[in-house]
Amino acid sequence: MLNVGLTGGIACGKSTVAGMFVKNGAYLIDFDVLAHKVQEPGKPAWQKVVACFGQDILQADGRIDRNKLGSIVFGDKRKIKALSKIVHPFVYQEWQAQLEKIGKKEKHAIVMADVPLLFEGKKQKLFDLTVLVVIEPEEQIHRLMTRNHISRDEAQKRLKSQMPIGEKKVLADMVIENRGTMAETEKAVKKVWRELVQREKVKSKSLMVNSVRIPDDKT
Repeated sequence: MLNVGLTGGIACGKSTVAGMFVKNGAYLIDFDVLAHKVQEPGKPAWQKVVACFGQDILQADGRIDRNKLGSIVFGDKRKIKALSKIVHPFVYQEWQAQLEKIGKKEKHAIVMADVPLLFEGKKQKLFDLTVLVVIEPEEQIHRLMTRNHISRDEAQKRLKSQMPIGEKKVLADMVIENRGTMAETEKAVKKVWRELVQREKVKSKSLMVNSVRIPDDKT
């Protein structure tokens, strides 16, 4: 099994790219989905987040309003760190459980973990390799304003809360440019996918060789 970390700047189209990898045969574990799951009302992460940030972040049904919470933490590194410290341990526990489940089902699986703050959290060592999706910062701001219905100032604030894309490029093993057409992005994804398939084969072969026991020569 090849364990791949997929990341990118905010509103870079990472989810679209993740979907393309799934079409090619990848398994996907979305850390945003896991974060939602572990913060459902009544769960330990939910209790700790509400205790830290107050009842005002809740919707009428008791669920955490992500936009309200985002407006509180983005731009404040101390608060982002506090939120991450609460949520991330629960998310990574769930991720490990899903990895084990996939591994039992298909030992040669290529698993893409969609991790928004992979490099910020210094989690790259948990993966065999990392893939970074990038677009121009100005396009990120425009997409974020449209997607989240927020002002330009708020979008810039959220963008600045993340590691600059240039620094992420240095850390990533592979980079997918998502600034062109959908067809161009699909072509780039297929190229990376072919490389991932080869890397999985090399990894599996290496594990098989290392697992072979050489009997003692007792003659």
